[in-house]
Amino acid sequence: MTHARVQVLVMKSFLHALWTHGTRIYNHYSFFYTADGPLYDYTAYTECKGQPEKALYNGGILKDDEPVSVKSSIGGSANVVFWPAFILHNLTQGTYYSFSSWVKIQGAESALIKASLISQDVSYDCIGTVIAKQGCWSFLKGGFVVTSPSSFSILTLQNSDDKQIDIEITSASLQPFTEQQWRINQQHIINTQRKRAVTIHVSDEHGDKLQGAAINIEQVSKDFPFGSAIAKTILGNLPYQNWFAKRFNAAVFENELKWYATEPDQGQVNYTIADNMLEFIRANQIIARGHNIFWEDPKYTPQWVRDLTGPELQSAVNSRIQSLMNKYKEEFIHWDVSNEMLHFDFYEQQLGPNATLHFYEIAHMSDPLATLFMNEFNVVETCSDVNSTVDTYISRMRELERGGVSMDGIGLEGHFTIPNPPLMRAILDKLATLGLPIWLTEVDISNTLGQEAQAIYLEEVLREGFSHPSVNGIMLWTALHPNGCYRMCLTDNNFQNLPAGDTVDKLLKEWQTGEVQGQTDEHGSYSFYGFLGEYKVNVKYNSRRVNSTFSLCGGDESKHYNIQL
Repeated sequence: MTHARVQVLVMKSFLHALWTHGTRIYNHYSFFYTADGPLYDYTAYTECKGQPEKALYNGGILKDDEPVSVKSSIGGSANVVFWPAFILHNLTQGTYYSFSSWVKIQGAESALIKASLISQDVSYDCIGTVIAKQGCWSFLKGGFVVTSPSSFSILTLQNSDDKQIDIEITSASLQPFTEQQWRINQQHIINTQRKRAVTIHVSDEHGDKLQGAAINIEQVSKDFPFGSAIAKTILGNLPYQNWFAKRFNAAVFENELKWYATEPDQGQVNYTIADNMLEFIRANQIIARGHNIFWEDPKYTPQWVRDLTGPELQSAVNSRIQSLMNKYKEEFIHWDVSNEMLHFDFYEQQLGPNATLHFYEIAHMSDPLATLFMNEFNVVETCSDVNSTVDTYISRMRELERGGVSMDGIGLEGHFTIPNPPLMRAILDKLATLGLPIWLTEVDISNTLGQEAQAIYLEEVLREGFSHPSVNGIMLWTALHPNGCYRMCLTDNNFQNLPAGDTVDKLLKEWQTGEVQGQTDEHGSYSFYGFLGEYKVNVKYNSRRVNSTFSLCGGDESKHYNIQL
């Protein structure tokens, strides 16, 4: 059988939610094109290479195209020369475009190179970035969705700081996907990464298989952590508690663990509110992230801490981290150690360049089982923020690791305005090369948009996160207060859903195995395809009945369970 035929069969089988070994096939071939369109290529690179790799998708619609120099006044500019650039014709509205290229520079040791798209009606300032180097090839990956059709556009790469350097590109690729094809690719990953085939075998006490046994299966908990921030407003608020526990299996405290909340005045440490919130967490078997130990933004650092210098400040930070970590050892699955360090550096300014290393070292010694995260904004939300491009994030993580830090997790806040799904996926692809768990930690949509638009864009972000094979959890930033939420609420104060809440409820239902009922076949077996998590099963045959439970965890093979009546 040819590879092309195998590819079609694999894709079709996933669309019908049948179990195959397609995951292995998919991972070993970089580009498939099936009857349903191209399979997305998750390949990414973060090392600078002596020789570039081949273009993804064989170049897509850029196949055989070479970059050119274009002098144009498109987009309102006055006869600007774009180099290197590609001229694009007939970009279609609503199409998802995945862009990639290998980049090398001359004239500087390194430079942040930004890809942009310019058309007659609208320009996209950043559709991908890479920190390129002299003497080797670096991989840029990004993408865009055009909001209106364009008969003529220019895709160009430029140095972000306008310094004069030479940019060389090769193996460029631009692959279009229809919205349906994009969704098919998402469902492919969900079927292979978030679900698994199960076969239940029913026999009697002698081992004889029982045909016609009635089986009822119910998923009682989910493996994938999906949750939200909570605030002290949940304490004593039974309707809020019930609403939250019914939906979510993970939580994060919005502000109640931050230094300004636990020690507003020097020496007056108070964990009462956090303790009470943890009681709610434990009572409902919810996991919780620890957010945060330090916040590098001085605006959110207690005034009394900002007034300290030298040894006094060092003593205060040591007391803070030891007090917090000893108090809550093994209570929180994660800790955001030094929040938003790509944008702010209060502690390193005051205590020296190794301050952050020190924080991570003590945190790891204090709670070695907790996953330590680097939590940052504007990494997946956009590539226009030069402080937090994907390569900047990766470079900082590697710098800390070289210093001996036990860095275990990638925290991406996810405060979106209008998301760019191809760019978001491309950034996740590059981060995935680090082999660390990736969490979307503070997802919301800007309140500069209306509630209906928030719901639409929230669904885009959540689907992109849940369907990426390297994303291990998603947290919303939707803690409810009497005067609303940080930027986006799921409900009103009476816990009636707003549009974003309807979106969340729809996806929660979609991403859970509904009640499964059936009968064993002539082999005494019953098979189904379920989301990972915990299940209870009831089997009835004549007058005999058995109740059992099982765990469905990730794996490439079908999971088999034996039940005896």
